[in-house]
Amino acid sequence: MTAPEPAPVLPPDLAPSTPEPARETGPVRDRALLPDVLRGVALLGILIVNMQDFAGFLEWQQVGVDRAAQVVTDVLANGRFISIFAMLFGWGAAGILARRGAGVFLRRHAALLAVGALHYALVWHGDIISNYATLALALLLVAHLSVRALLVMSGALGAWWLGLGLLGAVVTTGDQVRFVFLPDVLSTYAANVQTRAAEFWPLLWEGNLFNGPWLVALFCLGAAARKSGLLTRPDEHRPLLRRLAVGGLGMGLPLGALLAYLNTRSDYAAGALAFPVRMGGGLAGALGYVGVLGLLAAAGRLGAWRLFAASGRMALTNYLMQSVVMTLIFYPYGLGLGNWPGTGGGWGAAAGLGVSLLVGLAQLPLSAWWLSRFGRGPVESLVRWVAYGSAARQNRGHD
Repeated sequence: MTAPEPAPVLPPDLAPSTPEPARETGPVRDRALLPDVLRGVALLGILIVNMQDFAGFLEWQQVGVDRAAQVVTDVLANGRFISIFAMLFGWGAAGILARRGAGVFLRRHAALLAVGALHYALVWHGDIISNYATLALALLLVAHLSVRALLVMSGALGAWWLGLGLLGAVVTTGDQVRFVFLPDVLSTYAANVQTRAAEFWPLLWEGNLFNGPWLVALFCLGAAARKSGLLTRPDEHRPLLRRLAVGGLGMGLPLGALLAYLNTRSDYAAGALAFPVRMGGGLAGALGYVGVLGLLAAAGRLGAWRLFAASGRMALTNYLMQSVVMTLIFYPYGLGLGNWPGTGGGWGAAAGLGVSLLVGLAQLPLSAWWLSRFGRGPVESLVRWVAYGSAARQNRGHD
């Protein structure tokens, strides 16, 4: 599957001299702001990258301003934000397991699996919720480990998975046409639902088998961040955050440039190499972004980045709404503006980038408005009700 894992009106920004990390107060009890900001930023970045899949254009066919937009996407976004999202999913899942126990953890992830299955069948083939919900069960075995052990496990799984990807790229030849991940979008909604419903379970297990080691590695990184307090107490981890910022961006930006180059080529070898470069460089860039925003949070200087917290608190609802809006705009059974059979669209990367920014940024004030009235996103409330039962009415907005 494609990769392409919410609060009252936000309080005013902390004064620059305040040494404490930014936190929300009021109905949300002592909730750290940084994880929500990171999650909201990641949602926007994921939408930018997923536009290729929604609109149906191919990276290596982009020219002119579309090529420039694709380069920006590859260098700054591709692989970065899905890595942040997965790490934060592990961060949150490990926290729920530690605070609430295995029963709540299992009910919550069963609910997420159901949401993901419906998302896949009824809306969009690129669902990641169902993958996260099933693979997160690995945390039942490892979440109790120390920070060091979690980091070692993450490094071992990630190195093994990336190594297999690089080995696969080395043994390919450049004569074959590059493989294409875009789906077969049919002309009617009913036909698409029927096809996706039939393929959901086989492709879920296939995707878990292929991407499982990498995603579990990211979940372990998130669990380690939870145990260390990296995101909740960033002021205590400034040296580490500096190393993440410098080292992550120092590795991530060159690898993003390499990905942009590989995405100008249509041969199979370039496509095979682009995948591990995307994910390895994406993780490096993701850690760099975490380092930069973590340092800003530690200094009380998040500024306008705080606006992303509302979207991050409604991450599940907003992720689903992105799929609904974009498929209605681009798929044949909607407005038909995409590059699909039976549509007249000619959209490229530049137009896709513009639309994704428009929709993604519009979710920020909408999320803040919703949370000011209801305290939690509608899908988040549903999942919480399944996981907690009658206790879901307590601790409004906390988990």
